[in-house]
Amino acid sequence: MARKIVITSGKGGVGKTTVCCNFAVQLARLGFRVAVCDLDFGLNNVDVVLGTENLALYDLLDAVEGRCRPKQALVRHPRYPTLYCLASNRVSERYISPQAVRLVLDALSSQFDFVLIDSPAGIDEGFHRAASCADEALLVTTPHISAMRDADRVSGILKSYRFQASGLIVNLVRKDLARKGEILSPDEISTTLRMPLVAVIPEEDKFFLDNISERSRAFRTLAELYGNEGKRKFGWFGRKEKSK
Repeated sequence: MARKIVITSGKGGVGKTTVCCNFAVQLARLGFRVAVCDLDFGLNNVDVVLGTENLALYDLLDAVEGRCRPKQALVRHPRYPTLYCLASNRVSERYISPQAVRLVLDALSSQFDFVLIDSPAGIDEGFHRAASCADEALLVTTPHISAMRDADRVSGILKSYRFQASGLIVNLVRKDLARKGEILSPDEISTTLRMPLVAVIPEEDKFFLDNISERSRAFRTLAELYGNEGKRKFGWFGRKEKSK
């Protein structure tokens, strides 16, 4: 069965969806079967980030309302054969229950090693719908005061869900500013939010390509961490084992 991980944030604009999709790509590159589910019905763009927006015949809402089977709503990534996208539709005045979404994800769970759930930012109904479908959580923030304040509220609510595991990802980190003490370091943010730090993603710099490679390395390390953790907890369950 898949590990269902909700990826959320207290504030929009911290790179939550980008983190989710890059994490998924790196897991797929390691040979794991990964589905990315977009539960941000208001600002849904997982399919755009993954480049599958023109490939979908159905979406999550179609699966929830029975117009297709859950498997039919999946879109395989054209470059990574073990990576799938479950896009969502913009829903304005329609109520989608957490139970209905969970039934779809549970139906897909046996086919994947990881199901990453992209949650809306904040603590509204959409956040709770996404969180209730997951077994684990990752909270994304940046070192900015406004983002950390909102992340602190979310971290407190995440604790009430009693996830099997939860972790913190600090995105868009400027090492030079952290060294000068102009922003809090990732470790200080982890202490402040009372959540274990699992990844530090440097800010992408268009002028210094080293930062771009560091970002890729950070996502790869995150994927290896979760992949190795899965091996320890559940045995080797990726596609590589099946090919033996």
